[in-house]
Amino acid sequence: MKKKPDYHLLTYYKFVNISDPQTQVAEHKLFCEWIWMKGRVYISEEGISATLTGNEGQIMAYKLYLKQTPYFHDVDDLDVKTTFVENHQFDKMIVRYREEIVAMWKVVTQEQVEQSDKQISIEELKRIIDEEDDSRAILDMRNDYEWELGHFKWAIPAWTLNFRDVQEMIKKYKSSLEGKKVVMYCTWWIRCEKLSVLLAEEGVDNFYWLDWWVVKYTNQFDDGNWKGNLYTFDWRVSCPIWSEWTHTTIATCIYTWEKTNNCENCRYSPCNARIIATSKAYRKHFWFCSQECYEKWEKDLLIKNLDWDPVDYKSLRWIIKHDPTQKQWILEFVSNLLKKKTLHAEFKHHTSQKEKVLYDWSK
Repeated sequence: MKKKPDYHLLTYYKFVNISDPQTQVAEHKLFCEWIWMKGRVYISEEGISATLTGNEGQIMAYKLYLKQTPYFHDVDDLDVKTTFVENHQFDKMIVRYREEIVAMWKVVTQEQVEQSDKQISIEELKRIIDEEDDSRAILDMRNDYEWELGHFKWAIPAWTLNFRDVQEMIKKYKSSLEGKKVVMYCTWWIRCEKLSVLLAEEGVDNFYWLDWWVVKYTNQFDDGNWKGNLYTFDWRVSCPIWSEWTHTTIATCIYTWEKTNNCENCRYSPCNARIIATSKAYRKHFWFCSQECYEKWEKDLLIKNLDWDPVDYKSLRWIIKHDPTQKQWILEFVSNLLKKKTLHAEFKHHTSQKEKVLYDWSK
């Protein structure tokens, strides 16, 4: 008999007006560290966003703690937002203050969120997908690499590269999606809920957001309407969510164009782009996403240490900082190493893959 996993992953958020966020951060951090939980919690004037792992006792204690707090005692469906995992998904416990729990460069209030609440059910989304209704549009509000890894059938990616461009993005939506009923979805709908407030302020009333998240849909309907893997914000990164009969692979390797579900990071630290690549091709290119990132290291040696690369680049940077006379031989050493490792590698992309435009909103 297979042993049930010992740990739980809890992911939730709540928009709620918090008058003393720094106090809440301190109290939350103290309790989480006291019971040895691990994860990330962000608290601001507009609410809380959290992803944590713990064993059954820790999760139970944490839920009881939330019920005793003035702001988070009524978070909906905490049991449903908890899934089994094999072990801790994080190395440590981080609890921090942020101006926004989801960055759109505008703080919203609990009342604004409640007033702009326009949801559709997973049943209605299924009908829209199955009927291929041209009067409807499905908008994926996640990051580019999340969309590339997997998305709903017929879904189009959000126009913006980052949410600093929200006002320009809304203008594009107005012109391109006018007259359509637009369904937005996210990994766990926090981004959609906040964007609904901004859309309402601009007089846009044809946008709705999916009640619940992708996993709830796939748990109820094993119909193949989700294509590819789901990006997760824990150690799994890329996760299949269908049965073996309906699962598909749609993502392609940035180096070879092969189909793959593997997702990695560029090892040039200032880039750190999430990239889709086969493990073999990723190593062949020495874990750089582009020719630009491969060449830029010579200026700053900002190469991330990796377990399977024996060179300690952080220590080399420390040596150069404290003894600049050592810089030349260190750069030559690293250069020779990289040339040897990437001897037969050819980068398909000349520039960093940190930001990409996936859809032409001008058409």
